[in-house]
Amino acid sequence: MIAVLALLAGVGLGLWLDPTVPAALQPYLPIAVVAALDAVFGGVRAKLDRIFDDKQFVVSFISNVLVAGLIVYLGDQLGVGSQLSTGVVVVLGVRIFGNVAAIRRHLFRA
Repeated sequence: MIAVLALLAGVGLGLWLDPTVPAALQPYLPIAVVAALDAVFGGVRAKLDRIFDDKQFVVSFISNVLVAGLIVYLGDQLGVGSQLSTGVVVVLGVRIFGNVAAIRRHLFRA
């Protein structure tokens, strides 16, 4: 229940404050969101499998976002940013769909 209230408070603050992302960080925001979604779906899957650990979730969430952003940043520095961005999104997308499939199997037994 606390997580739901925190989510609602965060969405409300985001709508009320209308934050902006600095132009230099805008290319990394979509990658960070996809990496965060990967961690969230992994956490939901772990919760359903009864192996959820909150410390592991926080570390996974932060490290996913940082590593994905670092890979894209290095790609930008090497001049292949769009290719590495695509690669990161594909890898994280595969993980997300794998976790969603496991969640679906757990919830619907299908």
